[in-house]
Amino acid sequence: MTRDEMYMRKALELAALAAEEDEVPVGAVVVKKSTGEIVGRGFNRREYGRSPLTHAEIVAIEQASRKLGGWRLIDCELFVTLEPCPMCAGAVINSRVERVVFGAYDKKAGSCGSVVDLFGLPYNHKPECVGGVLEEECAAALSVFFRGLRVRKKNG
Repeated sequence: MTRDEMYMRKALELAALAAEEDEVPVGAVVVKKSTGEIVGRGFNRREYGRSPLTHAEIVAIEQASRKLGGWRLIDCELFVTLEPCPMCAGAVINSRVERVVFGAYDKKAGSCGSVVDLFGLPYNHKPECVGGVLEEECAAALSVFFRGLRVRKKNG
């Protein structure tokens, strides 16, 4: 198992927690590159918090910032099960996360290449980005969740 796969599995564990709470199963971890320590964890909490801001990435970035004592997440990487949306890609840029690793591609809102590549625009920070790590497992978690949601809605 590669280092990227190891941390993506941690993100998948968080995505499973989200699914258990009827949240879209997206999980994220922020890792301090030099030590390998997970300094931030998050999973989607939009329904629970009734907030459009509580995406997995935002929760993990916020936790990492608090733990590390500042908003600049230098020497940090973000591992997330779904390609970041525009809001989350913006948070990555603003927090100075150095590298983003995601699992499943998001053809509807992905902002690391699927719909748009925000990291390729002339912002003041350009994180490295790797997509498709454990892609099948990450995509399957989402498919299973949405299939179950459709059945629950149909059966009312």
